[in-house]
Amino acid sequence: MSKRSDYDYFNNLDNFDDDSRYYRRRQPQRRQTSYNRRPVYSSSSRRKRNTKRVRNRIIMVGCGILIIILIIVLLTSAFRGCSNPSPTGASVSTETKPSNGVQATTAPPKVPQDDLSPAYFKTPKIADDNTNGTMSYGIYVWDKKAFELFGSDDERAKNYADTINGFADKLSGVKVYDMVIPNHTEMGLPQRLKDSDAPSSSQAENIKSIYANLSDNVTAVNAYNYLADHNEEYIYFGSDHHWTGLGAYYAYAAFAKSNGLDVLSLDDCTEQKIEGFTGTFSNTASGLDTDTVHYWEFPYNVTMKITDTNGNVSTYTSPYYQYAEAGTLTYGVFIVGDNPLTVLSSDSEKAKEGKKIAVVKESYGNAFVPYLTYNYDEVHVIDFRSYNGNLVSYCKENGIDEVLFLNGIMSANTQIQLDSMSNLFK
Repeated sequence: MSKRSDYDYFNNLDNFDDDSRYYRRRQPQRRQTSYNRRPVYSSSSRRKRNTKRVRNRIIMVGCGILIIILIIVLLTSAFRGCSNPSPTGASVSTETKPSNGVQATTAPPKVPQDDLSPAYFKTPKIADDNTNGTMSYGIYVWDKKAFELFGSDDERAKNYADTINGFADKLSGVKVYDMVIPNHTEMGLPQRLKDSDAPSSSQAENIKSIYANLSDNVTAVNAYNYLADHNEEYIYFGSDHHWTGLGAYYAYAAFAKSNGLDVLSLDDCTEQKIEGFTGTFSNTASGLDTDTVHYWEFPYNVTMKITDTNGNVSTYTSPYYQYAEAGTLTYGVFIVGDNPLTVLSSDSEKAKEGKKIAVVKESYGNAFVPYLTYNYDEVHVIDFRSYNGNLVSYCKENGIDEVLFLNGIMSANTQIQLDSMSNLFK
């Protein structure tokens, strides 16, 4: 380096960038030893370095602020999670550590114990004499009663719910309800037998799964709890797969209360009964008791018009067929059995003028629909297995803005029945 001037040496520093250039070019006449050289910054380099420092400080301060905000949000969320009720309205346990030093487990949120809640199902109390029954052609016979066993899964439950959801989407502007009815096995056969001799799935879980998968366009009606409350009463036949008029009444009460309607009192009605009913199970099982069909005549007038499969219309002055007799067809006392279309008109004081509802049903709905005449001016009953019209068009033509899909548990989990209902929308 001694053979080159300081000027030439410092000129060669041009191959460094501004941030790496620590020395300023020196005048050749001023010579300085290396041990006392000090870095000299140009004004351009100084500005750039100051700008970078300021930028770095801003970034650091910004990151710090973001971290503080994040901590505040996390603490707030944790606080709210401990102090606020769960979305379902149930209180959440915030148990502290017990005195023995073992950490207590936080209890899961409880389902609201509302009789009408589609998420809460009671456990029916079933009397059990600890005897076993016998199987007869797929029907379990116990205590001189026949029970139709049930088997399904969540996939079938969801399939039914998706089907009803699709119907609701097509019934634009119409309020849609859905009610699934458990059968006698759920309400009358001890769990001990359903777990062993008479294997049968939980109908409560199946209906609960159905209701959980219904869209916001469908209102679920939980009749299960009302039936469970009265399962020790005569609400199902022992020789037939249907419910009784009393069982249908409790389901009606659930529907009325869930919609804020007055409930017809059976005390204001006149009870009638027909002895000697031998239902559908009598053909396949022996040793069954005969049944009694009860029905109630109302303190107001009802006109019933029935359209049969041939298109003929018949008019009656009651929703019941008073000429029904003992035997295998006694259940036909309710709206004269299964017909494609039945229209009930009422002069009940509780029925708002022009208030109409359509009930899409199979035979489980027969014993149910008469009670609706207390609250509706017109009740249009459509049996999806034989009605050939379009439900959307029918509702528009008749000024109907409420539709109830009412199905027994077996029907709701049978694809051929769902396909048949789907024909109403073709």
